[in-house]
Amino acid sequence: MGSDIKQVLVIRADIRMSRGKIAAQAAHAACLSAKEARKKCYDIWRSWLLQGGKKIVLEVNSEGELISIYEKARRAGLPCALVVDAGYTEIPPGTKTAVGIGPEESKKIDKITGHLKTLR
Repeated sequence: MGSDIKQVLVIRADIRMSRGKIAAQAAHAACLSAKEARKKCYDIWRSWLLQGGKKIVLEVNSEGELISIYEKARRAGLPCALVVDAGYTEIPPGTKTAVGIGPEESKKIDKITGHLKTLR
């Protein structure tokens, strides 16, 4: 199994969310995509866990960009998840806030997210 495995979390930077809300949305994305990875390829998921569960948090600046990243990951066969907020706290229900991709081999994820910047 390839040793460079990671999970990428993509967060929308164009909507007002507190740091706590951003952390919660990233956590949702991480859990949901890890669950998908466990179903798709248990060996990669397990290797990722044993290696420390590497995560990278990136940003996009629109809902369209977030959906595009999600669709590209899905079409590439990568484990991924789109987070749609329930609207209980800071933002309206149905707001798409984050995407989780992987865990999977870094080179596969980088084809889709390699151009994005780290969340600031």
